[in-house]
Amino acid sequence: MPGPQTGHPDLARLVMRLGFVSLFADLSYEGSHAILGSFLAVLQAGPLLVGLVAGAGELLGSGVRLVSGQLADRTHRYWSIMAAGYVANLLAVPALAIAQNLAVAIPLIFADRLGKGLRTPARNVVLAQAGERLGAGKAFGLHGALDQIGGLLGPLIVAGIVAVRGYRAAFAFLLVPAAAALVMFQRAHAMAPPACAKPATIPSMAFAPIFYGYMTFAAFTVMGFAHFILFSYHLSITHRVPPPWIPALYAVAMAADGLAAMASGRLFHRAGLKVLYLLPLLLLLADPLQFLSRSPMAIGAAAVVWGVALGVQDGTLRAGLTHFVPAERRGSAFGLFDAGFGFAWMIGSLAMGALYRLSPRDVVIFGGATELIALGLLTALARRATSSPQASP
Repeated sequence: MPGPQTGHPDLARLVMRLGFVSLFADLSYEGSHAILGSFLAVLQAGPLLVGLVAGAGELLGSGVRLVSGQLADRTHRYWSIMAAGYVANLLAVPALAIAQNLAVAIPLIFADRLGKGLRTPARNVVLAQAGERLGAGKAFGLHGALDQIGGLLGPLIVAGIVAVRGYRAAFAFLLVPAAAALVMFQRAHAMAPPACAKPATIPSMAFAPIFYGYMTFAAFTVMGFAHFILFSYHLSITHRVPPPWIPALYAVAMAADGLAAMASGRLFHRAGLKVLYLLPLLLLLADPLQFLSRSPMAIGAAAVVWGVALGVQDGTLRAGLTHFVPAERRGSAFGLFDAGFGFAWMIGSLAMGALYRLSPRDVVIFGGATELIALGLLTALARRATSSPQASP
């Protein structure tokens, strides 16, 4: 999609409308995400299955980005791809209200992740194009700020509904923000100019070696990043906190995520790869707080640290990719990176789910080992980037 030709105000309004789409979409998605682990426990899922659902869901969502990213680069039909993704994602979430067993719930969870993965590379390209005129930080920052408002409100609203009416009523309510997101998407699409016809080309999947080094570091980092679904499952079956507290803790994590994403994004712009040391260091602290804590204060601290780590991940990892790949191949680069990222998260989630059956301490040991490897890889990557200025952010 070419940038609007009527000036920066139109670009800002387009980004604002896309931001409101994400606000309502995340209100629905993050609201459901806050209670999925507890809901799976109610449906009698075991820890290995919970880990499989969390990891396979991320793999599906990330794997489809590999395809949708290339499709976006080849066809430039960004809005059509986004539309298909939003419809799948936003209708699957409230449908969980009628899921009576795991055979129904798990495919709906996967459909949600597939839809989210399908739409994301195309949306990121649209935002990147707007950022060429507005500034990438402003475009992604404005969009991200609105996105995080939804990520904060969704779990809080769901926590209240769970306390009064239960899980199914909470899922049913999420149809309201889902419908609002689809309406806002239509309004955003209405003000976008038509895409220019361009010849379809097949983007090469070969990138500079530093790109793959960066991807390997990210993979080891996320392998030790315990999914909130497993954390909420742990809190549910151990009765560490009352059920309505779990989505409330997720809301706290989302607030920390938003603040950390904005701060780390600005730091990354100034300091480059050095900021990424924060991510494995935070996760070395997050895993033991999540799975070994007993007091409400320590569990609350776990939610905050987990959210800050997620914010650093959101604010830095994908931003760095724009320095390693040319603009015309961003869709493919985002897709390939997200596919590898999702595969690593699936492996890590499966391992953590299996280890949880033995002991939560084994989960912490596994997470710590992967983060120490990630620190070593980042040190090597930073040295390589310093010796090759063209590849350094």
